[in-house]
Amino acid sequence: MIPVIKYGKDDAKRVFGRTQLGNAEYVGAVAEIISAVRRDGDKALFAYAKKFDKADVSAETILVTDEEIKAAYAEVDDALIESLRRAKANILAYHSRQKDKYKNEFFGGGAKGKSTLGWIYRPLSRVGLYVPGGKASYPSTVLMTALPAVAAGVGEIVVATPNIKNPLILVACAECGVKKIYKVGGAQAIAALAYGTESVERVDLIAGPGNVFVTLAKKQVFGDVAVDMIAGPSEILVIADESADAELVAADMLSQAEHDELAASILVTTDEKLAEDVQKQIEAQTALLPRKEIIEKSLANNGAIVLCDSIEEAVEVADRVAPEHLEVCTKNACDVALMLKNAGAIFVGGYSPEPLGDYFAGPSHVLPTSGSARFSSVLSVDTFMKKTSYIEYDKQDLLVGADDIISIAECEGFDAHANTIKRRKKA
Repeated sequence: MIPVIKYGKDDAKRVFGRTQLGNAEYVGAVAEIISAVRRDGDKALFAYAKKFDKADVSAETILVTDEEIKAAYAEVDDALIESLRRAKANILAYHSRQKDKYKNEFFGGGAKGKSTLGWIYRPLSRVGLYVPGGKASYPSTVLMTALPAVAAGVGEIVVATPNIKNPLILVACAECGVKKIYKVGGAQAIAALAYGTESVERVDLIAGPGNVFVTLAKKQVFGDVAVDMIAGPSEILVIADESADAELVAADMLSQAEHDELAASILVTTDEKLAEDVQKQIEAQTALLPRKEIIEKSLANNGAIVLCDSIEEAVEVADRVAPEHLEVCTKNACDVALMLKNAGAIFVGGYSPEPLGDYFAGPSHVLPTSGSARFSSVLSVDTFMKKTSYIEYDKQDLLVGADDIISIAECEGFDAHANTIKRRKKA
């Protein structure tokens, strides 16, 4: 049974400070994979594909073909494709609105006001999206990563995904305009995207979720390539009071627990009776679900019900956890939602369950986890844009600041910096 914790009195280690990135054995294994792919290129990439994914991949077969795309469309029910397209329309519409704020701006600068300062926005040229293919495959992740990049105007979008068992993944890629789909996964795919091989061209940014090896690989290649975020196992936190429906709260918690054994499902409530009712509902509903074994392990290891004395205290707990998904099922849910500071996505009210965000509403479901919502944001158009400063001074404005620049440069011991200004003063 999922444990009940009294906030401020009981041990709450399972609630606060979750991470999966400290395992030294995993860190070393990932470093070795990255090093081998950097050194040996395709040879290492294909060897790891055979070792970890049991897949025979070569330079001739690494890319999905047009014929395979056509075959995928033939395998998928037309009604399912239409559902995918309706989700695509919502996601693209949501993210296209974000592009409106990216306007180049120029304005007068310098002491005389005759110079020009500003900034220029540009989308990234080439990005690589990782789509998991292990215990589960996620066509929705294609939409949630590719469409923000499309809205941003990224030049080329490629996907890496192993063991393509679900044809809807290929359909989703085609619907999003992805032209290159690499049949590789794991840390080796991240290394290939980051550094390039004979068959894989390097990218500017890698985005998308994955297991601990993928996450650690993204962390290790960061700096040589950009990454969207360093994410961990999925998680949900529900703030609820006596007005909440225990059956629906339990169902929402189980929607995350079924992801994998490391997922976390947390209820924070001010109502003891609701806590008891949710416990009963979790037990009853779990017995009916196909992924029962995974759910039971997830709840046993990472599930919790936290009792609080007030909504303000519940908000305090939520902000400390900084969860990936945060549902507010209370009276005046909108007011409570606006009190919160740290969350990947906030779902407000009883008719905004987390799966709505996973598949259909519009915002990306690629979200910060493991407390990183304290400083990190949801994947969006922002992820795929970069900002460049624009500086254009005329001689008059440069001369006004010349002595100040020279003084600061010489103070720092950079005489060559000062020299370039002195020479312009004489010119």
